[in-house]
Amino acid sequence: MLARVLQHDELVEYQEGSVVSRTIINKDAGTVTLFAFDAGEGLSEHKAPYDALVYMLDGEAEIRISGVSHQLKQGEMIIMPAHAPHALKAVKRFKMMLVMIKSE
Repeated sequence: MLARVLQHDELVEYQEGSVVSRTIINKDAGTVTLFAFDAGEGLSEHKAPYDALVYMLDGEAEIRISGVSHQLKQGEMIIMPAHAPHALKAVKRFKMMLVMIKSE
């Protein structure tokens, strides 16, 4: 891929009643994925084998990590540690960038 400026609004759009994702980078070392969650939508509790960084691009979400609730809004970020159970829910519709770093 050639270097170019990208606008997240053009790469992933809200869809009513849905969670939409688009992978921007997919390498052995990790991934970068954009998500758009409609209000009330979410991801049920799960674990990932790698550390992940969530950066809020728009809106507001509740992110539960190891049973602790965190309210995030545009411009904020949080690290989800590897193997920690986590879940996400759209308080208001929101967009996020998920950066997953694959390491041992």
